[in-house]
Amino acid sequence: MDIPLICNDSVLSQKAKILREKWGFISTKNDHFQLQLLPEYLALEQKDDPKQGLVFVDFVSGSVAHRRKFGGGKGQAIAKAIGLKPGVQVDVIDATAGLGRDAFVLASLGCNVTMIERSTVAAALLEDGLERAYLNLEIGTWMKQRMKLHFGSASEYLQHHQTGVVYLDPMFPHKKKSALVKKEMRVFQGVVGEDLDADSLLEVAINAARYRVVVKRPDYAPFLNDKKPTMSIKTKKNRFDVYVKQAMPQNKG
Repeated sequence: MDIPLICNDSVLSQKAKILREKWGFISTKNDHFQLQLLPEYLALEQKDDPKQGLVFVDFVSGSVAHRRKFGGGKGQAIAKAIGLKPGVQVDVIDATAGLGRDAFVLASLGCNVTMIERSTVAAALLEDGLERAYLNLEIGTWMKQRMKLHFGSASEYLQHHQTGVVYLDPMFPHKKKSALVKKEMRVFQGVVGEDLDADSLLEVAINAARYRVVVKRPDYAPFLNDKKPTMSIKTKKNRFDVYVKQAMPQNKG
């Protein structure tokens, strides 16, 4: 989707020019969406419904920081689904990165995470969030080591790269429209669209993963590609379908 990138701060005009050229945000008008380059961050706005608020990537503060500090560590469902064990570092490809929240949780738990994103809007927001996080004194050092972004097709990337675990969280229509996160994701999905090739991506992911593939799904969603997982780990609203290929290595220390 071609949407304009708006910048009303003369100090940021050169940066805005660079971003437009890099990501192809050359449109001058879109009745529904626009990107805003602000001093604090790059943000996505739904013009025809401004009550939805701005969507941006923030790895430093807010809900992601709270989850990093108080989310339950390796006892939380996503960590169990990935198969994290003490002393074992896992390489993960998050093939449907979105806003990067689950990737950040995994990186904060010690995983090396490569985020794959094919949407120019999502990739630009992710890159902006990463750049700010890399500069943060508290998390910047390990963020640089454990989180990186690749812009492009997940299917193509997975055909040429093997990893320990592939993580998939394809876009799926939401039922409820009340929670803030749901509102934010509705704006995001309006730009990015649904992952219509998610079923075919599962087999590519299984071929690329050495140990397992983890698929995050809403509790009401069917199995991806109608393929029954080895096991499922359920949470209040979601579940993690786990396709195990072989056991994760043990800590030899």
